Amino acid sequence: MGKTVVECNNVSIRYKTGDIKHMGLKDYLIKRVTGKYVVKEFWADKNISFSLQEGDMLGIVGTNGAGKSTLLKAITGILDPVKGNVKTRGNIAALLELSSGFDLDLTVKENAYLRGAMLGYTRQFMDDKYDQIIEFAELEQFQDYTFSALSSGMRSRLAFSIACLVNPDILILDEVLSVGDGAFRKKSGDKMRQILSEGITGILVSHSITQVRELCNKILWIDHGNQIAFGDNAEFLCNCYEEFLATGKLPQNSDDLNELNAAFEKRHAKAMREETKRETERFLQMLREGESEPAVEAALAILRENRPEALKLAYRKLD
Repeated sequence: MGKTVVECNNVSIRYKTGDIKHMGLKDYLIKRVTGKYVVKEFWADKNISFSLQEGDMLGIVGTNGAGKSTLLKAITGILDPVKGNVKTRGNIAALLELSSGFDLDLTVKENAYLRGAMLGYTRQFMDDKYDQIIEFAELEQFQDYTFSALSSGMRSRLAFSIACLVNPDILILDEVLSVGDGAFRKKSGDKMRQILSEGITGILVSHSITQVRELCNKILWIDHGNQIAFGDNAEFLCNCYEEFLATGKLPQNSDDLNELNAAFEKRHAKAMREETKRETERFLQMLREGESEPAVEAALAILRENRPEALKLAYRKLD
């Protein structure tokens, strides 16, 4: 087991809100003096605990309002927990909001150096890395464009490229891998797998459970600030979370988690059987309608690679 890089111990974060924005200064002072001014408390996260070692990739899952982004801000040091503590080891590169750290009036090149400086890197280091950053972001033709001229996808590519190419010890991504076109999402995923294999620790918040399954070896599930589950049984917890999304049944204990997993596996197996039947029928239809040989060969190759069970069923029907 590698050394611990991130450790959260009973982290609780509270927001205080009042109604001052809906009143004038005079009314505010009167309410304060008379004791009628009401401050509301909202606990965004309550008693969150987990630890990560070198090379771990944590997927944080939960519906909107679960407290995921707030927790990331505590890990990066933007917010201080009201209770508990966060311990990190090494430098952190965080992409919490793609637009943060960029100046719309500066060029792409100037913004790359600006973001690098914000991450604590020297001018010489950025000089050495700049060409790699621009090439990975696929912005070679746009280096002298102002940032305001870029699409949101292009901005996200630059932000991700800077974060993952400046050798952080901890890389934190909040919905970043879900932006950009399909080709860049695959490229980003491949890059994440590469840097994790080199010992960098990652934290990913994503609504794409498929993405979480592919990249993460640990899962933290939170709901309305409460920690539902944490562990390295990533496939199991992803199954449970998907079943929760389908049914709305929030688990209260390990037995509930086991029930969710069993229900997911049953539902998934049924869906796979139905998909296999559809794939088989499509293939047989191609044969009945006398599709061209190249088309049939292409379909065979796809089934052989991805759906061998559909191909076996088709052979049985042909016999």
